[in-house]
Amino acid sequence: MQTIRERIMRSGLGSVLLLSLLLLAVFPLTLDIFRLNLVGKYLTYGFVALGLVMVWGYGGILSLGQGVFFGLGGYAMAMFLKLEASDPISTKIQSTPGIPDFMDWNQLTALPLWWKPFAHLPFTLIAVVAVPTLLAFLISYAMFKRRVGGVYFAIITQAVALILTVLIIGQQGYTGGVNGMTDLKTLLGWDIRTDSAKYVLYYLCAGLLLASVFLCRWVQRSRLGTLLLAMRDKEDRVRFSGYDVAMFKVFVFCLGAALAGIGGAMFTLQVGFMSPSFVGIVPSIEMVIFAAVGGRMSLVGAIAGTLLVNFGKSYFSESFPDMWLFLMAALFIGVTMAFPDGLAGLIENHVKPWWARRRAARPSAAQKPAPTVQPPSVTVRPASATADAGVSPGRVGGQRA
Repeated sequence: MQTIRERIMRSGLGSVLLLSLLLLAVFPLTLDIFRLNLVGKYLTYGFVALGLVMVWGYGGILSLGQGVFFGLGGYAMAMFLKLEASDPISTKIQSTPGIPDFMDWNQLTALPLWWKPFAHLPFTLIAVVAVPTLLAFLISYAMFKRRVGGVYFAIITQAVALILTVLIIGQQGYTGGVNGMTDLKTLLGWDIRTDSAKYVLYYLCAGLLLASVFLCRWVQRSRLGTLLLAMRDKEDRVRFSGYDVAMFKVFVFCLGAALAGIGGAMFTLQVGFMSPSFVGIVPSIEMVIFAAVGGRMSLVGAIAGTLLVNFGKSYFSESFPDMWLFLMAALFIGVTMAFPDGLAGLIENHVKPWWARRRAARPSAAQKPAPTVQPPSVTVRPASATADAGVSPGRVGGQRA
């Protein structure tokens, strides 16, 4: 048992196992279905936070437009669900049955050609990852090959988020506009609104999130992860060593986009709608705050920060509806100023050293010195004294020795 515990501590899996226990056992057993569904929604943001740990924490690339990739994955899944909900029987009251209701309201008479592949679930699942990754590749390749980085890249990602939001709202007949895609009910005939379906979707989201954690850990512990850290700290030195720094940045940015797309798809399944309010600048900045509060160098910390911030939003908005925004701002500013490395930095820099000092000050029983046993004292009388007492030196107790 001691050996297993030491191996877990050395490998750094202790926090991952604790997170797994929390997500797979504690939350499902202690929360009602409404709160558990809220936690599942929060966990979908955790995919974006994991991507930001890789992009921002390890790659040194601050992206303020991760909501774009979250929204693209969510819209890809929403298109499939909306087409399934828009069968000719369910939409027979429309002027054009068989198309989504918002298309009928905007006087479209046929399903657009680029919508038709989303009627198939395998294509949709591929698009959930491929569409955000492709857009991320186009943006990052164009920028990093020209050595655009730092604050300039952050501003460009904000501009992309704004452009996509305006595009979604403006093309109401194709995207649902500002209302988004609503009334998503079934997945291959399976009602996703039931309590049992919510439990299944929660476990699916938690399982995918934990799998993403292990994927990111594998990247971090590989040679690629070492190069990402070196590139973040001394980019010119890595470039002069013969590595293509731009392509490393492209890879990690695409990885973050793919994770965000998966999170968006799970969000659509659990919440039942998708709208441009999750694509713009404000949600993208909030997603950066999740990673900053949890710790931008810690995968588990980023997920913990996501849960903490969203729990705070729910609690403050329910308990203090008039001032919850101020309380959330105070939480962000306070945590950032007091703990610049986030909650993970607090644990690594303060809690663990304190615990180590406490254990060192309390020696175990095995390290205590054994008590010294004094041998019994034996008095030896000289022969003369024995003779004076009337005892023969050759006899002891009246018998010959």
